[in-house]
Amino acid sequence: MARSELTRLTGSLNGPNCDDDDCPNVYRTANGSIVVQGRPSSAFQPPEGEALVEIPEAVLREAVRALGW
Repeated sequence: MARSELTRLTGSLNGPNCDDDDCPNVYRTANGSIVVQGRPSSAFQPPEGEALVEIPEAVLREAVRALGW
């Protein structure tokens, strides 16, 4: 899946702006699932095929607002 196929929910709305593609962001796929971009985390070892990322709380709040939750 290409980034251009995702709807960016953060970084360009009313929350903290981040226009670079290398900052934490939350995206929505065409089928409604959520993709999170953030810094790798080593809080614990996730199962094979999964990864942990850290995002600032403000980014998550912005995504929730964008989704109207």
